[in-house]
Amino acid sequence: MTKTIMGIAKSGNTTEEMKRLSEIEGVPVEKIREGIASGRIVIARNIRRESIRTTGIGEGLYTKVNVNIGTSGTLVDIEMEKKKTHIAVKYGADTIMDLSTGGNLDEIRRVLLKEAEPLPLGTVPVYQAWIEGVKKYGGVSFPSEWFIEIVERQLRDGVDFMTIHSALSLELARKAVASTRIMPIVSRGGAMLAVWMLENNEENPFRQHWDYLLELFREYDAVISIGDSLRPGTIMDQHDELQVTELIEAARQVKQAREHDVQVIVEGPGHMTLDQITSNITLMKKLTNNAPYYVLGPLVTDIAMGYDHIAAAIGGAIAAAHGADFLCYLTPAEHLSLPTMEQVKEGLVAARIAAHAGDIVKLGKRAYRRDAELSVYRARLEWSKVLEYAFDIEKAREIYAQFPLSTRGCNMCGQYCVFLLLDKLLKKPALKQ
Repeated sequence: MTKTIMGIAKSGNTTEEMKRLSEIEGVPVEKIREGIASGRIVIARNIRRESIRTTGIGEGLYTKVNVNIGTSGTLVDIEMEKKKTHIAVKYGADTIMDLSTGGNLDEIRRVLLKEAEPLPLGTVPVYQAWIEGVKKYGGVSFPSEWFIEIVERQLRDGVDFMTIHSALSLELARKAVASTRIMPIVSRGGAMLAVWMLENNEENPFRQHWDYLLELFREYDAVISIGDSLRPGTIMDQHDELQVTELIEAARQVKQAREHDVQVIVEGPGHMTLDQITSNITLMKKLTNNAPYYVLGPLVTDIAMGYDHIAAAIGGAIAAAHGADFLCYLTPAEHLSLPTMEQVKEGLVAARIAAHAGDIVKLGKRAYRRDAELSVYRARLEWSKVLEYAFDIEKAREIYAQFPLSTRGCNMCGQYCVFLLLDKLLKKPALKQ
């Protein structure tokens, strides 16, 4: 049997991918190999895709940012979704996920796999299994094998990582719908699975066929992202028994996946107050022996509608600083609508700022080198250089020039710019190598 990259790392060998990741991240290749071997680092890619960037997620690496795109059941515009992938690539996303629930899902996925290059692409296969299963079987009484068939179809297409809601059990689903939570289940995939399990009185298909799933992901050397079906959808439901029990089960599955040389990450909250984020990450890392952690936000307040990308960036920065490895962006349209192209850009830029702010704490000098360089150019009033460091260069240039310029400074301070006032007295700052 062909070895996965994790199996190769466990044997003590180094691949070209590991070497490329070492160069990209500025981390010794031995650390990369050790991280992959232990499951603390994953490389998101399916062996069927050759035209994608080597993207590592995990311990000691830069925090990565994912962009969600995709159609909805009420709005199917594949051209708009293609444009969103281009925005994601242009503005620095590390990965893209296709969350489509409307239209020809196979066709849309295959188009977006191509449009997303060179970025890895992920999916949530339970969406397609549910939507097409209901149509095919005339209701929710379709066989558990149907879910696995969809996973296999998507792996054959080249999907690099998938959210698999395998930590949600029938028992937990029953507890969730009978709970006093304000929002019992806010994960769309988790809700679909819960309904299927409760209607059929049958265990989660991903749990029933877990061993075969591991074989599939091993064959394609893709990454399992264990979904958090019971993540809190409001800060009122955070860190309750349901959330923690599912996390414990996810940790058990992480161990099993590693034993089969399958790369795996874990998904996390969700809505969570500022003071709980650090403890959540500490608990997750302890339970999973430092598996890569993929968090949605976290959103630190429930009432930021229209500005949820900011609420998520606040939580994301704290999460990244304390060990989260992968941030899923939110847009201003979260909880309100399918996002526009401009809203995708706004959400991505906010998440990238959060990831970088966290990395300054987590990685130190490796991360803040660009901040130091920018500061020197700013002190020199070298605007052409300063603007190149913006997360959105076009917007920074537009704002800088939005009023007529009459001094070497900007129009905030004008002729009273501190660097103009002190120009003759200060020694010019130098860039440190």
